[in-house]
Amino acid sequence: MEAFRKFRDQVARQQQAVLKQFGGGSFGSSESISLDEAELRQHHRIEKLYTSTRSCKHFQRDVVRGLEGYIVTGSKQVEIGNKMAEDSRKYGTENTCTSFNSLTKAAFSFSRARTQMAKEHEHLLRVYGTQVAEPLRALILGAPLEDARHLAQRYGRLHQEAEAQAIEVSKRRAKAKEVPGNIDNISKLEAAETKLEDLKSNMKVLGKEAASAMLSVEVQQQKQTLLRLIAMVEAERIYHQRIVQILEQLEGEMVFERQRVEASPSLASPNRASPRPVIENQMPPPPSYEEVNGISSSAAIDGSSDSMEFFLGEAMHSFRAESDVELNLSAGDYIVVRKVSGTGWAEGECRGKAGWFPLAHIERRERVLASKILKV
Repeated sequence: MEAFRKFRDQVARQQQAVLKQFGGGSFGSSESISLDEAELRQHHRIEKLYTSTRSCKHFQRDVVRGLEGYIVTGSKQVEIGNKMAEDSRKYGTENTCTSFNSLTKAAFSFSRARTQMAKEHEHLLRVYGTQVAEPLRALILGAPLEDARHLAQRYGRLHQEAEAQAIEVSKRRAKAKEVPGNIDNISKLEAAETKLEDLKSNMKVLGKEAASAMLSVEVQQQKQTLLRLIAMVEAERIYHQRIVQILEQLEGEMVFERQRVEASPSLASPNRASPRPVIENQMPPPPSYEEVNGISSSAAIDGSSDSMEFFLGEAMHSFRAESDVELNLSAGDYIVVRKVSGTGWAEGECRGKAGWFPLAHIERRERVLASKILKV
């Protein structure tokens, strides 16, 4: 259409030159041979519609190309994320750490979160392809756009032909004026004028058809492209919201494991002893009260050697057992302490159950209400 506009301007300049050369009388007036204003407005409108639909088509194509790049790189990111999830799960399964299992639990949590995030990413990429890229690609290659553009191009060629014929009519009128009464000049002028009227009539019909088709395509382009962009933004918003939820849950689980490790007095500092009481052969604490019953080795509440002195203690902090040989404690529980290890662990009984627990979680009590004794 840019070429059409340049050609039209060139024809207009030629037409003005012809009119200036042959004078302006009744045969040479610009009003009688030029295309009327309505046709010129129609022509400009079709030009604008053609430019608008072409620009929107290019924008749609840019969006599709961008999404195709996102899908390719995103698929690679999903693959890497799944590999990280599998590696973390494998470590959690095969971890042989004997001190504590916080890292194992964190690895399992990380693996689960990574798997969930990879699934959300896959869903986002699927939305990019099916709900955005494919509909836009259909609009770019669709028949309505191509048909409308074809009509506009036909109209442009017809408009050029009509403007050229207007110049021919101007020349014929000039010759008829130079030699009045010449039958040959008059017949040629009439034929040129008839052809011009036919061209203008056809151009008027085709212009309305082309304008209507281009307008319909423009409206559809604008509406559908906007809807596809909204769908893309909505999918990205939901994706990021779900990723935040997954990461917040993962962070909470991992922070809990860190706090649990830090709360254990034997794990708070790397210079402290092993977190679980061990005997000379480096085995873990006895698995049950029955197996340790009768063993004469306990430590005083603040001593470094074992003793068999029994005493009552009150739990200042809760403790969750990680194995069958450990004892669950809740803040406020009263425990009969029967053995204290030099590694910072104590063995005792509470609410009918026996096991090991961190000594730092309790405080010794000399006087206890009778109701508390009954509970113990």
